[in-house]
Amino acid sequence: MLTAIFPGTFDPITNGHVDLISRASLLFPRLIVAVAQSPNKKTLFSLDERVNLVSTALEHLLNVEVIGYTNLMANFAKAHQATVLIRGVRTTYDFEYERQLAEINRSLKDDLDTIFLMPSIATGFISSTIVKDVALHDGDISTLVPRHVEVALLQRIA
Repeated sequence: MLTAIFPGTFDPITNGHVDLISRASLLFPRLIVAVAQSPNKKTLFSLDERVNLVSTALEHLLNVEVIGYTNLMANFAKAHQATVLIRGVRTTYDFEYERQLAEINRSLKDDLDTIFLMPSIATGFISSTIVKDVALHDGDISTLVPRHVEVALLQRIA
């Protein structure tokens, strides 16, 4: 069975992520959403909390599995017999960064291809960083994240 991986930090998962993952789930029989530990990033939520938030946001997608990981993506892909990575790109800056990641992943696992998905017009401006910033400044994030994420984020920053 062809397995694809949609990796990310998801701190927190946004409606943009949900849109991309939902669309990617239609393209592959098995999609793993890999939630990265990301020790170089100061995450607001722990890895376990992010896995739980992502799992709840995606529970309606029956062919999607959510797994936290701490190792190299190429090694994670190998362990799960995945040959495709899915990445969302909003801007040329995103593309340049994601291209570098795609090339290093391919050099580490030569059968690992990366597919880039463009966000929908309705969600293309949303990022986890923007969501956190809006929430920190008492802005309305109800249209940017799933309801359970909104509650968790507002509780965390209170």
